[in-house]
Amino acid sequence: MSTFRRRRDERGASAVEFALVVPLLLTFLLGTVELGLYMKDYVSMSSSVRAGARSASAAADAGPGTCQASADPPPCTPANAPGFAQAAADTMQTAGMAMNADDIQWVMIYKANTAGYPGTGTTIPTSCPTNCVKYVWDAGLNKFRYASGSWSSASVNACVNQSDSVGVALRANHNWMSGLVGGFMGGDKVMTERTVMKFEPLTQDTCKPGTPNAHN
Repeated sequence: MSTFRRRRDERGASAVEFALVVPLLLTFLLGTVELGLYMKDYVSMSSSVRAGARSASAAADAGPGTCQASADPPPCTPANAPGFAQAAADTMQTAGMAMNADDIQWVMIYKANTAGYPGTGTTIPTSCPTNCVKYVWDAGLNKFRYASGSWSSASVNACVNQSDSVGVALRANHNWMSGLVGGFMGGDKVMTERTVMKFEPLTQDTCKPGTPNAHN
């Protein structure tokens, strides 16, 4: 075999190897980028719900909240939306959540059971049960606004060693960058993060219903 032909065969073999390896490398690179973007959303959501829960847990005596006027408001009265719930939603916004607002489905602030979930359940529902309020992003107001549910702020127990627990849950869509990964994963992923904290204790004369100076 001539030297020229041998070199041509080697070049042909290299081209075949290259054609086989490159798709694998590109797939690996794409997967790495997708994983990085997914982790960014996960960390952002986790940080946001922690910040919201801290804010709510420190505001048991904030009283009834407000229902800001909107172009398309749901029925709402201050008693439905406790001040600590709006404080949690506002904190999540100002904490710098690094997600597109259009990807956020809702924020839920609820009285947590011993398992850390609303009502008597063991999962995060899509609609609020008792002692739970849901907020959605209002593009006109550029903030989270009350959407549904009810939780009387005056019902909260914030006494030492008896404090109720408040849970904050966030549900959002993670959109895959490529159709390849999206197809493999069965479409965009719905992500839910939650954090539960005890209400910070109030003074004994204000900490729960029935005390001499019970909070609102």
